[in-house]
Amino acid sequence: MKKFLSNYKSTIILLVAIIVGAIVGIVFKEKATVVKPLGDLFLNLLLVVVVPLIFLTITTSVSKMKSPKRLGKIIVTIIAVFVFTSIVAVFIGLLSTYFVRLVEPEDGEQIRASLEGNIEEAEEDSEELIIADRTVQLLTADDFYKLLSKENVVALLIFSIIFGIAMNMAGEKANPVREFLESANAIVHNIIKIIMYYAPIGLGCYFAALVGSFGAQIAVGYLKTFVYYTIVAVLFYFIMYTIYAFLAGGKKGIKAFWKNAIPPTMTALATCSSAASIPVNIESSKKIGVPDDIAETTIPLGSSFHKDGSIIGSVFKIMFLVCLFGTSMATAGDILGILGIALLANLLVTAVPIGGGTISEMLIISMMGYPVAALPILTIIATIIDPQATMLNVVGDTVSSMMVTRVVDGKDWVEKNKENT
Repeated sequence: MKKFLSNYKSTIILLVAIIVGAIVGIVFKEKATVVKPLGDLFLNLLLVVVVPLIFLTITTSVSKMKSPKRLGKIIVTIIAVFVFTSIVAVFIGLLSTYFVRLVEPEDGEQIRASLEGNIEEAEEDSEELIIADRTVQLLTADDFYKLLSKENVVALLIFSIIFGIAMNMAGEKANPVREFLESANAIVHNIIKIIMYYAPIGLGCYFAALVGSFGAQIAVGYLKTFVYYTIVAVLFYFIMYTIYAFLAGGKKGIKAFWKNAIPPTMTALATCSSAASIPVNIESSKKIGVPDDIAETTIPLGSSFHKDGSIIGSVFKIMFLVCLFGTSMATAGDILGILGIALLANLLVTAVPIGGGTISEMLIISMMGYPVAALPILTIIATIIDPQATMLNVVGDTVSSMMVTRVVDGKDWVEKNKENT
């Protein structure tokens, strides 16, 4: 019993805080939002360290990879795992919604009527979506200082990888810089440890406010979508991630995964932010037995490029509009179109809380040929499924780091970690 409490003490405290927060939100409803500033405080603390954390962990990890072969193998494997799991997610999303009407005609009329006040505003605020321009904006920044922002996480990731490779190429001349960055990295991780002491209070309050303000404005169609997506997300979480953990490390992989999956799960549910979950997720991956260089590369990259929950959510958004506007989905080309749009939209979802998916939602509307006035529909859907989607996004990165380790370090990688034997 003492060993159990020792291993799971922090997880238990976190779970209790989340449960208490949920109860407070249910009992006090909108009044529970009074504690939201305490939750925002925790979220802001995490988001402040995200930029230095991403830069320092990736540059130091890449710079320490003395074998170009290992570096190349890790990057290629990460891409392969992300592509594989993303394709699985989009197919499951389609299979989950293809035979279900997320919104009925009478509910559709109610929802469309609710948009009348938003049509002009949506048209004024929207701009033509040019994919090439969005891609450039996603991958790069036009000034150095703009890299130091969570709004340009992908550009920061790419710059960090290039910086790490450049340090590796410089050899011994880069040692002073490498030592400085490693020292700074150790300091940042200690800052995260200090912040996490506040986690139970911060997450509890954030969750109370989230639950308290949830669902009051949801129409029948939205409610149906919320419930159905939640069911799919929970099943995906327990079934698919158990399968992935088994593929990565067998029975020991399953045990190691579920022993350490709760902290990133709870952080994701409470903050609705993949970026804010990066520090907790890296720590959990390392506890599972994932090597530092793989964990510190896979998790930050995954927060921007790998989102199981967002992919499934994109399919739900598309199928919601298909039902709402009565679009025909009779041919294989229509189905492949949905799959392609959902995967592309996933790349444009930013790793920040509610609202980060606006660009991807505009992409869906543009490519599906729907009116701009439909944007508020997708915004509402994104809001009500955001906690569940973020949970899948974050934990999907955890199990992906395990699968990458399986390919790079071999089938016995779990056994090499003494904590999991």
